[in-house]
Amino acid sequence: MFDLLAIGFLTTLLNTKSEGFTGMRAVDWSPWSESRWVLPGPEPVDAPDTIAIAARNYHLQALAAMGMPAANQGIWIQSGNEILASHRGTVPIPAASLTKIATTLAAFSTWGPDHQFDTLVGIQGSLQPGGILQGNLVVKGGGDPLFVWEEAIALANALQQRGIRQVTGNLIITGDFAMNFQGDPQRSGELLRQSFNTDLWTSEISEQFAKMPTGTPRPRLSITGNIQVAPEAEATPFLRHRSLSLTQILKAMNIYSNNFIADDMARKLGGGPAVAQLAATAANIPVAEVQLINGSGLGEENRISPRGVTAMLIALQEQLRSHELTVADFLPVVGRERGTIGRRQLTPGSAVKTGTLDRVSSLAGVVPTRDRSLVWFTLIDIGAGDLAILHQQQDRVLQTLSGQWGIPDTLPAEIRPSDRLPSYQAELGNPARNEAP
Repeated sequence: MFDLLAIGFLTTLLNTKSEGFTGMRAVDWSPWSESRWVLPGPEPVDAPDTIAIAARNYHLQALAAMGMPAANQGIWIQSGNEILASHRGTVPIPAASLTKIATTLAAFSTWGPDHQFDTLVGIQGSLQPGGILQGNLVVKGGGDPLFVWEEAIALANALQQRGIRQVTGNLIITGDFAMNFQGDPQRSGELLRQSFNTDLWTSEISEQFAKMPTGTPRPRLSITGNIQVAPEAEATPFLRHRSLSLTQILKAMNIYSNNFIADDMARKLGGGPAVAQLAATAANIPVAEVQLINGSGLGEENRISPRGVTAMLIALQEQLRSHELTVADFLPVVGRERGTIGRRQLTPGSAVKTGTLDRVSSLAGVVPTRDRSLVWFTLIDIGAGDLAILHQQQDRVLQTLSGQWGIPDTLPAEIRPSDRLPSYQAELGNPARNEAP
C-alpha cells in the first residue's frame, strides 16, 4: 500500500455569486504587483525537487500496481520557471478534455475576452395591429454556442415588447444557429419555437425559467407555420441578440467540459489542426507536441504533451494579465464551482481542468502553495484503471505537494476569479443583450 501524508484542507470555501443581473464590482488589483506571484518566463529550466520527484514516483508506482505501466504515463510539475519533476513530459499522448485548454487559448488569442456572437432576427411581411406578423420570422445565427432556454425566453420577451405576439407564417432558420447544444438547425428551430410560447413548455423549460430573475415574463409568442432551414433569407432587421462574452462561454465550457461548445469553437477556428497551431504558437512550444483532430478531446487521436498542456495554461495566464482576468475566470475553481470537479479532494482555490476517456484520466491546472507560490501541473494517466481510484491517486499527488509546501493564508490574486464580468449563470437570459437594430 502507498500511504501518503494526511493533508489538512481549508474549510472556508469561495462562494459563488448570487443570481441576478448585478453590475460589475470594483476589484483591487494591487496584489498583482507582489513579486512572489510573478509568472515564469518563456523558457523553464530543470530544477529537480525531492518532494515533487517523490510525489511523481509514488504516482507512477501506484499506477503500475493497477496494471498501468509507467512507460505510458505523462507528468509535468512546474513552479515559476523551474521544472520540479516530469515524466515523458515532451511526448504527446492522449489528453482527453485537456484538449479544451488548447481550444480556450486558441479562442482567446483569436477573439479576445469580450467577443460576442450575434443572432439576428428579421421579419418577412408586415406587422399588423394586435401584434400579428403577417409573414415569416427569420432567425439568422451568428455562431452562439451557448444559446439555451434562458436566452430564447429573453429573446421571445424582447420580440413581444417590440410588438410581435403571433407569427402567421414560418420560422426560418439561417446562418450558424444552434440551440441547447443541438447541431441540427431544424431541431434547434423546433426548440426555439417551443421556448417562445409558455403553452408549449415542458418541465425542463419551466425548471430553467425558475432560475431566471424574479419578475421575468413568461412569453406567449405563437408561430403558426413550420420550421424551415434555408442557406439565407432576406428580411427586414427587427432585433439583435448578443451572446454572452467569450470569457463567460469558455468558463461554462470548461466547468462542465461541454464537448459541443469546444468542437463548435474549433470549427469556427478552422478545425483541430488550426487550434493546435494557434495554441502551440501562443504557448511557444513545438506544434509537434499538440496533435488535435477536434476541440473537445473526444478520441485518443487528440494528443498533447504534459509540457504542452502546462505551457498553454501559463501562456493563457500571461495573456489575461492585461485584461484584468486570471485562469480562474476560464477554468473551474475548487470550492467555487462543481461541474466535473465536484468530488475532487483538492486545495480550495485551485483552478483545474479534468479529462476522461475510456482509457484516459487527466488533470491539469494550478495549485497555490505557501512555499512554492503557484504550482502548475499536468497529470495524464493512460490505461484501463478504475476512474474513482485514478481520481484519488491524482488528488494525492497534489495533496502531497500542498502538505509539504503549505497552503497560503490568502488566495493569490493571480489565480483569484476577477469578477470582471458577471458569472455566466447570473447572465443567462439577461434582456439587456437584446436590442433593436
